Amino acid sequence: MSTVKFLDFQYGRSKFSKNSKRLFSFSNKQYSNILPVFLPSTDEMRQVFDRFDKNKDGKISQEEYKAILRAMGKDESAVSEVSKIFQVADSNKDGYIDFKEFMALHKDGGGVRTMDIRNAFRVFDLDEDGKISAEEVHEMFKRLGERCTLADCKNMVRAADTDGDGFINMNEFIVMMTRNMTRY
Repeated sequence: MSTVKFLDFQYGRSKFSKNSKRLFSFSNKQYSNILPVFLPSTDEMRQVFDRFDKNKDGKISQEEYKAILRAMGKDESAVSEVSKIFQVADSNKDGYIDFKEFMALHKDGGGVRTMDIRNAFRVFDLDEDGKISAEEVHEMFKRLGERCTLADCKNMVRAADTDGDGFINMNEFIVMMTRNMTRY
């Protein structure tokens, strides 16, 4: 699962809405300032960027962004916000988000909050039972266009499953997702 981190990338303050701190986030803003914040490495952010950049042209198009949102199970209201996201994210106004813009926006967004990771957990918890199975990991990887066998997914779950119940619970997910991040 280390290759699919930070599916939720964050944005700085909106230029068109003073009530919106981040244009697209899974977080509950009520608690976002009191929970720990983590800073991913540039390598990890490159992996996330590359997931969005399906055609590998070095930039994320609106269609690529929408495809990821749909694969993650986001409804059409989230998908319809993509043009607004690009108004803020696309600083050079070329119609795309390149890696430099991606990193600048992530930095401006203040890092990855625990609530963001919790909401990413909910994306993987397809049956909403509070735990992630190897089958759910496998299904999400398929939706995201990743090639991964069920056996590989079982190994991933086993590696993160510290209590030995065969599933990844919320705490195990948070530990797994923040293992290589700096807390600030």
